[in-house]
Amino acid sequence: MSDPDTIEVALVDPAGRLDRALADALPQLSRARVQALMLAGAVSRGSVRVDDPSARAEAGRYRLVVPPPAPPAPRPENLDLTVLYEDAHLIVIDKPAGMSAHPAPGTSAGTLVNALIHHCGDSLSGIGGVARPGIVHRLDKLTSGVMVAAKSDLAHRGLSALFAAHDLDRVYLALTRSAPVPAKGSVATRLGRSPRNRQKMAVLATGGRAAVTHYQVVRAFGPRDHPLAAKIACTLETGRTHQIRVHLAHKGAPCLGDPTYGAGTPAPAVRAAIAAAGLKRQALHAAVLAFRHPITGETLRFETPPPADMALLETALAAL
Repeated sequence: MSDPDTIEVALVDPAGRLDRALADALPQLSRARVQALMLAGAVSRGSVRVDDPSARAEAGRYRLVVPPPAPPAPRPENLDLTVLYEDAHLIVIDKPAGMSAHPAPGTSAGTLVNALIHHCGDSLSGIGGVARPGIVHRLDKLTSGVMVAAKSDLAHRGLSALFAAHDLDRVYLALTRSAPVPAKGSVATRLGRSPRNRQKMAVLATGGRAAVTHYQVVRAFGPRDHPLAAKIACTLETGRTHQIRVHLAHKGAPCLGDPTYGAGTPAPAVRAAIAAAGLKRQALHAAVLAFRHPITGETLRFETPPPADMALLETALAAL
């Protein structure tokens, strides 16, 4: 892969938004491309990174690090897939932690899309675009569990309608630091980009999009009056980016091992359990996905147990 290009430009007397001012000064880059570079942390003024496209433009010299263009289409790759169900219209898989759903800047290979192109060939739905054929919904790279992908355009439209109407069941299992109070409830907030870090999502007072997560503590670990950790079942009513991770952190019980939202330090015994289990990602697993087949009308339900790292961690936590 070729090296990224570095572009420097001076804004002398700019006005309005920074993304627009940079795009006007750099006709070779679209405004959307400038926005993407800013959100990726690839734009700086002097030694200070500028990552808010809506910020007011200031005079100065700006540096943009532009990665080489991605391949026009993902390559098929013969990767292991755990297929739970497959017919002419859709495929359901148990995605392992560590596999991205689709190619993105910096991740052009080893994704679920690469595997699906090899497995499904030309039958994969093209509605998702060149980089995301068949993809209807996503799991975070470090989240494991059940995902469905479309193999026909008709199924893609039907599945997308189900997700848009929230007319399907999605249950996630999480292992968390401490336990939320009360032990059963709902979190209803607005979620959007964090104003302090545009690469993170956050609960917002205004703006963003409505997000609702229903949760229940399945088991608490440690002292009854002060749990050190918990196993929580979360049911999604909406499906926003990082929704469960943000909502659990908002309740004071972030996913163990979460590199982005895991604020606070677990108790020493919990840290020892994490190390013994070999957990190196957020302890979150998409355990259940149930929906009506968009073509046949058949009710489908898929459930998978958490993988070894979470299972070992739960066993270790049970001994606290």
